[in-house]
Amino acid sequence: MALAGPLALAAEKMVHALMNEGKILACGNGGSAADAQHFAAELLNRFEVERPGLAAVALTTDSSTLTSIANDYDFEQIYSKQIRALGQPSDVLLAISTSGNSPNIIQAVEAAQERQMTVVALTGKGGGLLSEILRPIDVHLCVPHTNTARIQEVHLVCLHCLCDGIDCLLMGAQ
Repeated sequence: MALAGPLALAAEKMVHALMNEGKILACGNGGSAADAQHFAAELLNRFEVERPGLAAVALTTDSSTLTSIANDYDFEQIYSKQIRALGQPSDVLLAISTSGNSPNIIQAVEAAQERQMTVVALTGKGGGLLSEILRPIDVHLCVPHTNTARIQEVHLVCLHCLCDGIDCLLMGAQ
C-alpha cells in the first residue's frame, strides 16, 4: 500500500508525457538494466491489451553507444550523455537503482533535470543519494527493504503496475 500513491502519480506523469508527444527513457544497471528494457518493450509493443505502441526507449541497449561513452569519457556518463542528446522537457526518465547510489544513474537524473524532464526513480534501501536530489515534481518509488533480490522482485511488480496504470488511463478499464 505504501507504493500505491506514488505508482498512480508516476503512471499519470508518464501518460501526460505520452499524450504530449513525449517519450519515456529508462535506465538501470545489471538486473535493473533488464527491468528498463522489459518496461520499454511492454510500452513499445503491448502489455495486456491491444493498443498502439507507446514511445519508450531503454538507454541500456545500444552497445556501441554505451561502450564508446564508457571508453571515451567515463562509465558514469553512459546514460547522462544519451539523455542530454535525446531528452526533451516533455519526456520522463525512469531511473532504476536498487541502492539509489549508482553514480551513472545519479548523473542520468541530473541530466534529465537539466533538460527539464520529469524523473520517476525506482529504488530501495531508503533511496540512497538519489532520494536527496529528486525535486517535488519527481516521483520516488522506494521499496521499503534492504535485500537486493527482494527489491528487484518488487520493482518488477511496480513496472507491471505502471504498465497497467498507463493502459487503463489511455484505454480505459478493460
